[in-house]
Amino acid sequence: MDLFHSRHFDSGCQGDSSRLNQLGPEKGVIHLATAAVLNAVWDLWARAEGKPLWKLLVDMDPKQIVSCIDFRYITDALTEEEALDILMKAQDGKQHREDLMLKEGYPAYTTSCAWLGYSDQLLKQLCTDALKSGWTKFKVKVGADLEDDIRRCRLIRQMIGPSNTLMIDANQRWDVAEAISWVSSLAEFKPLWIEEPTSPDDILGHAAISKALAPLGIGVATGEQCHSRVMFKQFLQASALQFVQIDSCRLGSVNENLAVLLMAHKFQVPVCPHAGGVGLCELVQHLILFDYICVSGSLSNRMCEYVDHLHEHFTSPVVIHNAHYMPPKEPGYSCEMLESSVQRHQYPDGDVWKMIINK
Repeated sequence: MDLFHSRHFDSGCQGDSSRLNQLGPEKGVIHLATAAVLNAVWDLWARAEGKPLWKLLVDMDPKQIVSCIDFRYITDALTEEEALDILMKAQDGKQHREDLMLKEGYPAYTTSCAWLGYSDQLLKQLCTDALKSGWTKFKVKVGADLEDDIRRCRLIRQMIGPSNTLMIDANQRWDVAEAISWVSSLAEFKPLWIEEPTSPDDILGHAAISKALAPLGIGVATGEQCHSRVMFKQFLQASALQFVQIDSCRLGSVNENLAVLLMAHKFQVPVCPHAGGVGLCELVQHLILFDYICVSGSLSNRMCEYVDHLHEHFTSPVVIHNAHYMPPKEPGYSCEMLESSVQRHQYPDGDVWKMIINK
């Protein structure tokens, strides 16, 4: 599969870089389009091999994996030789880890219980239902009102108990000093991390927040808006995050995510992917399975986000059992949508758009 060698398959298109640089490669709409096209190619490759994408990656030779990565701009953090060494060392115990995933699945956390605007009654009901279904890791949205956040976090902590895991997510709400002050006020509820406390582009701001919150035992998680491996490199070099949140569609497809997984392992920062949305759960499960089986070999402080909606639009929706992602078995990248869903939502002739337009 020479097509996947980084010289031919990188998101910057080296052969025409001078022209593409004017359009802003590896960021913005160009990069999002790159992700869409190249993720589709990976899906086709996995289908051609009759394997789910995670299994295609797991079965690839380490040298072939390395050949899929564009190392430009990141060799000061990770070289090809270092990447190959990481993958070679992970060969030991690989089959055992794959068997474990097939049997038990990859641990997940839920974001569905504590969105902003939910009533206390709904929060209690959703937490009760989630606990009955085996969930032990819960994320709470914060940032609108401090006193309300304190009340809601207290309620959630009482519902899930002291031993289960709680995370908080501000969705880029604060300036740096405000983030430190606000999260410090929530420290009594023992959140594992604060997610996206400030602008996703502010690497040094995240570093300052990480340093200030470290004595409280609260890490910083971010990455769903990081648009390139270069940004992740700098976050890692600056010790600006304690949890890496890759996104299947923000970065330039599987290729660029491979680079980030390997850099995160070198810097000993756990990867806890961003999911939710439309199909993100379906996609990212493949990447995190590969990370555990072939890169990190660890489940310590690692979990994958899960949001319980919109899966009904996919031909191979995620399977969650006892709060774990069960490895997909169907060939491909699990990204195919039902034709009926595509037709209903297609602009401007789909039924959904017709309803909106005719209102």
